[in-house]
Amino acid sequence: MFTGIVVAIGRIVDAKPQGDGLRLSLDAATLGMDDVAIGDSIAIQGVCHTVVARSATGFEVDTSRATLSVTAGLEKGRDVNLEKSLRLADRLGGHLVSGHVDGVGTVVTSEELGGSARLEIDAPGELARYIARKGSIAVDGVSLTVNSVEGARFEINLIPHTRAVTTLGRLAKGARVNLEVDIMARYVERLGSA
Repeated sequence: MFTGIVVAIGRIVDAKPQGDGLRLSLDAATLGMDDVAIGDSIAIQGVCHTVVARSATGFEVDTSRATLSVTAGLEKGRDVNLEKSLRLADRLGGHLVSGHVDGVGTVVTSEELGGSARLEIDAPGELARYIARKGSIAVDGVSLTVNSVEGARFEINLIPHTRAVTTLGRLAKGARVNLEVDIMARYVERLGSA
């Protein structure tokens, strides 16, 4: 589990074929690798990955073809949002995020608002019912509040801090982003259909 509070921006420095997927090598010098061990979970662009190798300034993960087919932003040379997994003693500053991306959205509007930015994102139609005004959503692993929603399109606001410490400040119209809806919405739906 994660909180959607990104702690560092890393870079995918290599992507080599590995089985049916890729072995990704990341430069994560700003993440702090002292407490990272083989087998730990780290979210990369909101996608939970298991550390299979590490160094003082980075780590490696294996990602399957299935994961690559339903996510965006895991290419060589790409800057990525990083978050270590949640420990029970940690503060929950965002919302509960599993690291299991539900779909890929597309930025349709990116508007400057005096330091902040307003983004409109089109989500896959099957996710629309899980996105609620003033609810939570993770975009590329970042916990955000939904300002408004109409159909499968929703709006978020990025404050200057979020723009500075995540990759979201670089998003432009047409960018593809990983989306994870609020896990509580999924449980409510399941309970309602039982």
